[in-house]
Amino acid sequence: VQLQASGGGSVQPGGSLRLSCAASGFTFNTYTLGWFRQGPGKERDFVSAITWTGRTTYNKRSVKDRFTISRDNAKNTVYLQMDSLNIEDTALYTCARTRSKTPSALRVGAVYDLWGQETLVTVSS
Repeated sequence: VQLQASGGGSVQPGGSLRLSCAASGFTFNTYTLGWFRQGPGKERDFVSAITWTGRTTYNKRSVKDRFTISRDNAKNTVYLQMDSLNIEDTALYTCARTRSKTPSALRVGAVYDLWGQETLVTVSS
């Protein structure tokens, strides 16, 4: 049972990256998936979440118009398309799963019971 995040890298401000999180060992399409990040010297912070159907998404306000979360249940994978990246987006990004259906709770790391390894995103000029 695992989540494996990938796709991090180094980009210039204004650039784009697409993160992927591949799941295995569990019934992927019964879980809400979320992305979190931890910037330098900061605590882990919620970024985005997507319900098991993919029809509902939740986003941190500061990324709402720049990041897009999506999922492909046939491939057991959740994605985070990140556009217009800025220096403040530099962080370790990770994905996680939850069975919670409470929108406000999805921003809280404690409701997630399985976490992937982190992938580093560095935005610098």
